Amino acid sequence: MKHGMNPELGLTILRIVLGVIFIAHGWPKVGSMAGTADFLGGLGVPAPLVAAWAITVLELCGGLLLLIGFLVTPVALLLTAHMLMGIVLVHAANGFYVIGLGAGGIEFNLILAAAAMMLVFGGPGLAALDSRKQP
Repeated sequence: MKHGMNPELGLTILRIVLGVIFIAHGWPKVGSMAGTADFLGGLGVPAPLVAAWAITVLELCGGLLLLIGFLVTPVALLLTAHMLMGIVLVHAANGFYVIGLGAGGIEFNLILAAAAMMLVFGGPGLAALDSRKQP
């Protein structure tokens, strides 16, 4: 049973906004790959330059794929894993809140992971290339 006025429209809005957010977070990394690699190396991530490129490509290409609605499920799963790793490696030590007391906490990563999982379980919504596939 569907609830709400138009769940497919809601999923579409979520997919597009999530795509824009990940593109916005990936784009600055392109110009600061060494800094991103240094940050990851400081966390103990092996092959930090390779990891920096992988994260940047995931955020940029994953965001673009969400925008057009192509490969939504695998992309959303990868982005969820990325956000969960961010929580474990960086944000959990800072508490819950992104700003204010305990700045840099888990809340932003947590909502992005939940939004991505909503696309996994709810589908890509309207105007998605994935919706045009033949069964």
